[in-house]
Amino acid sequence: MFAIIKADIQSSEAREEINNIDGVGDVVAEAVADFFIEEHNETALDALLREVEPQPMEAVANDSPVAGKTVVFTGSLERLTRDEAKAQADRFGAKVSGSVSKKTDLVVAGPGAGSKLTKAQELGIEVISEDEWFRRTGQG
Repeated sequence: MFAIIKADIQSSEAREEINNIDGVGDVVAEAVADFFIEEHNETALDALLREVEPQPMEAVANDSPVAGKTVVFTGSLERLTRDEAKAQADRFGAKVSGSVSKKTDLVVAGPGAGSKLTKAQELGIEVISEDEWFRRTGQG
């Protein structure tokens, strides 16, 4: 399986595609390509894949009301852990940020929200509850 990746990764198109991933620059793209070229990495990955059953990824819902929006979760979430909230936002096509800025579209605030809530209010960013988050994303 990795022989195909190894052959493809050496093409300029593949390297350019890696380089186009948000947050990946020339140095990281080159490191990824170098990783797949190394024979011992191919052997290790083949052994790993024999032991696991990769699951297909859930499709991103690009038609959800939060798709394309930058969301910040703050305060105590009562129905979700932070990791669950981030995964859920990703699944609905939103980008999660750890800080509020003028680029933030939506803040989901739970009890005990502090400076992030204050900053969102100062910037005029929409603030909703966790329950409203569930309603908007069609979960209740």
